[in-house]
Amino acid sequence: MEIAINEAKGKLSALINAALKGEKILLTKHGKPVAEIKPLTGFISVAEKKKALVGILTSSKAKKTSGASAATADHFLYDETGMPL
Repeated sequence: MEIAINEAKGKLSALINAALKGEKILLTKHGKPVAEIKPLTGFISVAEKKKALVGILTSSKAKKTSGASAATADHFLYDETGMPL
């Protein structure tokens, strides 16, 4: 679907619902593509991140290791806006 930004403003809820159903929406300005609304793939909620981090830490303690490395676990410490949990 392709829609002008000024028209999309009044239809945002409907466009989000379309994206949730798998549709990609191309936003245009003066007839030129500028952005796209599309469904997220691989999104992990804050609750799922917390649960995974607890599992990693619990498993690490059981194995008497130092825990998950910052390189592999730091994304579990922040919400989807980048703020600390």
